[in-house]
Order: sequence, then C-alpha cells, then structure tokens
Amino acid sequence: MKGAEGKNLEIVKTLRLILGDQLNTNHSWFQERSPHITYVMMEVRSETDYVTHHVQKVLGFFAAMRLFAENMSSKGHHFIYLRIRDPRNLQSIDANCKWLIHEHGFEKFEYLLPDEFRLDKMLSNFALECGIPAVAFDSEHFLTERFELRKFFTGKKQYLMESFYRMMRAKHGILMDGDQPLFNQWNFDHDNRKKLPAGHQVIAPHIENHNLNQLLQEMDEAGIVTIGHVDANHFIWPLERNEALSLLDFFLQHGLPQFGTFQDAMSPHHWSLYHSRLSFALNTKMLSPLEVIERSIEAYHGADGAIAYHQLEGFVRQILGWREYMRGMYWHTMPQFSTLNFFDHHRKLPSWFWSGKTKMSCLRHAITQSLQFAYAHHIQRLMVTGNFMLLSGIHPDDADRWYLGIYIDALEWVEITNTRGMSQYADGGLIATKPYVSSAAYIDKMGHYCGNCFYDKNKKMGERACPFNSLYWNFLAVNESLLKNNPRMSMMYRVWHKMDDQSKQQIRHQAEIYLERLDEL
Repeated sequence: MKGAEGKNLEIVKTLRLILGDQLNTNHSWFQERSPHITYVMMEVRSETDYVTHHVQKVLGFFAAMRLFAENMSSKGHHFIYLRIRDPRNLQSIDANCKWLIHEHGFEKFEYLLPDEFRLDKMLSNFALECGIPAVAFDSEHFLTERFELRKFFTGKKQYLMESFYRMMRAKHGILMDGDQPLFNQWNFDHDNRKKLPAGHQVIAPHIENHNLNQLLQEMDEAGIVTIGHVDANHFIWPLERNEALSLLDFFLQHGLPQFGTFQDAMSPHHWSLYHSRLSFALNTKMLSPLEVIERSIEAYHGADGAIAYHQLEGFVRQILGWREYMRGMYWHTMPQFSTLNFFDHHRKLPSWFWSGKTKMSCLRHAITQSLQFAYAHHIQRLMVTGNFMLLSGIHPDDADRWYLGIYIDALEWVEITNTRGMSQYADGGLIATKPYVSSAAYIDKMGHYCGNCFYDKNKKMGERACPFNSLYWNFLAVNESLLKNNPRMSMMYRVWHKMDDQSKQQIRHQAEIYLERLDEL
C-alpha cells in the first residue's frame, strides 16, 4: 500500500475495543473506514456482576450498545459484537479480547481510556500481556485531562470545587466577559433553593417508548441478578444519540427556564421535576458535555428573557464544574479513596433500602422512585437517602454498592466521589467542606414529604418522633471530636451545647432506640 508521498505503509490488522460507556459516534476513530480495523463490543458478566445493578441500568447499557454497533456497522465500520448468551462469550473483557486476537490474527490492539480505575488497571495489564502492540487513546469526551485537577491544586491546601469551576470557566471562555464572569458574579446558587409551591404544575417528562422484552428475556436466561422494576414494553431512557438530543431539546425548552429555581426541590408527586435527566446519555458519551453546555447557552440567548441567567449558570456549573471536578478527584485519589471511612462507620444498610417499605415518607418516596425509574435527583440522593445513611452510621462500602447499583447513570468515577466523599464524608473533607446532614427541618423546607408521614417532623423524642431529628443530634454528639473545629459546624454545636443535659440524654436515648432497630423504621 502506498501513501500520498509514494511511501510504503504497513497494513496492520487491528482490533479496537469499545466499552459500554464509550458510545461516542463523533470520536475521531470513526472519521475513516478501514477494512483492516475491527471494533469489538461485548456484554459480559464481569460487568453485570461486580455489583447488583438496577434492571433498567443493565437493559439500558446493553440496548444502547447494540444500537451503537448496528449504527456504526451501517456506516461501513466492521464490528464484532458478543451478546450475553453468545456461546463464544467468555464473560470477561480481557478473556474475550485474548481469544479474538488469537483466532483472527490481529496484529495490534487499541482501546479508549476507561473512566473506571478497575477497568483501567485491567486493560493496562492486558496491554502488557496480550502479545501484540497495544495503544490507548483518549475518549475525546471530557473537558479536562485525567490529572488536570491534580496539577491545578498542586500546592493548595483545599480542593475547592468553586476554584476549579472558575478556572474552567476562564479556560474555556464559558459565561465570561473577557477575563471576568458575566454579571460580575461567578455563582448564583443562592437563587436556586426554592421549594416547589403547593399546587405547582410540572410539565410531564419527555420519555422514550422502547420494547426491550427480548433483551430482558436474554438477561433472565443468562441468570443476571438485578434490582428494581421495569416495564420492558415501554423502556423510557434514550438509547442512541438522536434520542439523547431530543431529550436535550425538551429540557432546554421546558426544563431550563425553571431548572435552577427548583433544582433542590423534592416532591412525592413528580419524579423528574425540571431536571434534565441527561446523565445517562452523558455518561455513556452519546452526548458531549461541551455540546450540552453550548446548546444551553444558545437556548438562553434565544429565549428572549424567558430563561433567567441563574437558571443557566446553575446548570452549566453542574456539568462544567461539578462533573469535571468529580472525575478529576476520582483519578487524583483512587484507589485509596475507595477504602476511606473517616467516621469508622460499620452498620449494615437496612433491608428496606431494597424495597422502599419504610414508614418514613421521604425515604419511602425517594427509594420507591429509584426502584421504579433507576433515577432520583441530587438532593434526594444527598439529603434523603445519603443523609439517613450518614446519620445512621452505615458502612461507606454499603452506601457505595447501593448507589452504584440502583441508578442508571452510576459509574464509579462519578458515583464514589459523590457517595463516599460528598454524601458520606468518609474522606474527612477532601471533597465537601462539611458533612451534609440535617434534621427533618431541611427535608420539610425543600419538599412535601412530611405532611402525611407516620412520624412527626417536629418531635425529637417520644412515640413517632421523626428519626432524622434524634439521629442528627446524636451524630453531632458522637463525632464532636472529629468535627468541632470545622467552622461550618460551629453554629450547630453551639445549639447542642446550649441544651440541658437531660434533653441531650433523652435525644441520644431516642437515637439509640432507632439505631438498634433500623430495619423496623
């Protein structure tokens, strides 16, 4: 074969691996077609079984992978696709790649850098042992390199997300006026903390309508164990790029105008509110973060004032700031991060986290919603389920497994930093500047769960006292030696210290009763 300058170019028979969260149709790999390049994708038990996943999560990944392979094959790219019940499938990525290289005589192995530490380690080892040249390529998705955050914070005492976010704004020229932020303010979070007004009508969410019964049957026949529920006749999540773009369009028209205002609100009547629900599409790389940000800015400018700036800034901050920050912290701290347990918590997760059958209204709704839709928004995750886990002293490993399994958008790089860091404070403050804990007051302030609850939101002690109240004060008392010097906790410790000794003892006694029978709450 001859190149443009007449030089002989070696033809190398190449195998390229694409993982289930690398569904980027715009990747440079696909800019040209070559008969000498074969792509491989696979559904394997090593990925379905490392944690018990929600049935919609497994269905969503497998269905999206199949559509991706079909789409790219129709464009002239050669694909090998191993389904879950393929008799040739050895049920692990490295084992399958090994026999494919041997059987087809591939001379080179290429893969896209994984986003999870365990897969990165496995593929790095495989690249050294596969017997042919192996090269890793960037996934061309994120706005930062893996270790860019580490470099940015070198020499700094704290890893403040706000500092990172401002750097990202300036670096990429997003929502900037020269070298200053638009409207001379970086963060409009104080405008984004409203409760949903009583009787407020939320527009019905945009959902897809896929029939995945055949795939569900294949999963059942393969023996894959899952949690949660699904109507396989009406699977609701986007499975390919055009559907993801439709969901983005819907959000920009109907969600973004109210997103910031109500992004922290919670309701037992609306499972998606004004949230974009784009995280599954983003985390599988059907969409890129940059295009979502750019489209959001375009919608803001084209809305003739219908979208207030604080709505836009709050959404951009989640993607440009928080999402990239969490990924950077993941690669900066792993694998040690996955073992951190600052409070030395060891209780097991109550059984009703897998069923939603609890008398606590907020937890019942948040968990039932998660089981039904494989989704809950960030405040439900942080201040309801996560808050209860932290106050109850649940082992961070249990928290990680639950969050990683139950949500369709949960991949370890984004889950564990949010769970073990932001939610459970198991990192001792690397990510969050204080533990995110609260009594019933905050949950009632931001939601409508408490009105019909079995427990009384106003009671700390006695029959039907809300568990969040005594557990909150007990948490502060038990961990005072670890938290007393945290300036963001000082006000609540002053309140605790002003209580008389008898009240303190009664509150802690109430908490102990609840902690001894968590499964009965």
